[in-house]
Amino acid sequence: MLYPDTRGRRLRRSEGIRRMVRETRLSPEDLVLPLFVVGGNDVRRPIEAMPGQFQFSIDRLLAAAREAYGLGIPAVILFGVPDRKDALGTSAYAADGIVQRAVRSLKEALPDLVVITDVCLCQYTDHGHCGIVEKGRIHNDATLELLARTAVSHAKAGADLVAPSDMMDGRVAEIREALDENGFEEVAILAYSAKYCSAFYGPFRTAADSAPKFGDRRSYQMDPANALEALREVTMDIEEGADIVMVKPALAYLDIIQRVRQEFDLPVAAYNVSGEYAMIKAAETMGWLDGKRAMMETLTAIKRAGADLILTYFAPEAARLLRDAGPGGA
Repeated sequence: MLYPDTRGRRLRRSEGIRRMVRETRLSPEDLVLPLFVVGGNDVRRPIEAMPGQFQFSIDRLLAAAREAYGLGIPAVILFGVPDRKDALGTSAYAADGIVQRAVRSLKEALPDLVVITDVCLCQYTDHGHCGIVEKGRIHNDATLELLARTAVSHAKAGADLVAPSDMMDGRVAEIREALDENGFEEVAILAYSAKYCSAFYGPFRTAADSAPKFGDRRSYQMDPANALEALREVTMDIEEGADIVMVKPALAYLDIIQRVRQEFDLPVAAYNVSGEYAMIKAAETMGWLDGKRAMMETLTAIKRAGADLILTYFAPEAARLLRDAGPGGA
């Protein structure tokens, strides 16, 4: 049927009607807040490239996590910034490492908060790569044991989910086996399954002090031109034991999120990464766009594409807007 018999505007003419027919609804429960944790006390260090984001010492981290939980955000994901780095990233799997201590503190203070831990070596190695380096190359198989040790150390501290982000082949199976052997069968794996080699990670690498000291990560992170490869990577991670699969970044890869959602029946996460956050914040500062509207449009697009979970630095800000808007407001 065509105009004038059909008029699409009939269902757009008031906010009440728009709410009634809204297809995609965003909730604070869809959001996961990334947090950066450092040593020391009473540290709340601003991250210049990510306005409104901070590196927290554990005591200040608790306050940020408590605020997020109070807004209805069910989970945080922790990224550690260690005091010491070495070639093998030993701080990543030390029992008294920064993430391990942060997890114990969070679970003691907020036992119902879901605590996810990033499992990677890049913040902890002196070369900044996600695996062991031998003769200038990343050694995949030698890295797997260290990733598994890291995951087990996080589980021992009380992590609810571990999230390998390194993109080494076979790491999900290695981690699953190690968790099970150590009695952590119930600890879930959120796998960074389709993680692209992206320009949008720049602010994060500053915040986490994780930029590679030589070369780049093209030999293990995915080529932005590839889509079928993403489906293969997701398939392998699921077969190896992943409980949730993730696409990263989100905005430039909405098509990948949609294809993964259509192809697989596991929960799908998407990471609204630091560069995506920084672009909106920078444009908002310059007065070039309405930052809050751009934020909500972005998060809604990611949800509409098929993401069940959205890791985003916008989480508290978005949760406040959703709370103020009331039921059906987003």
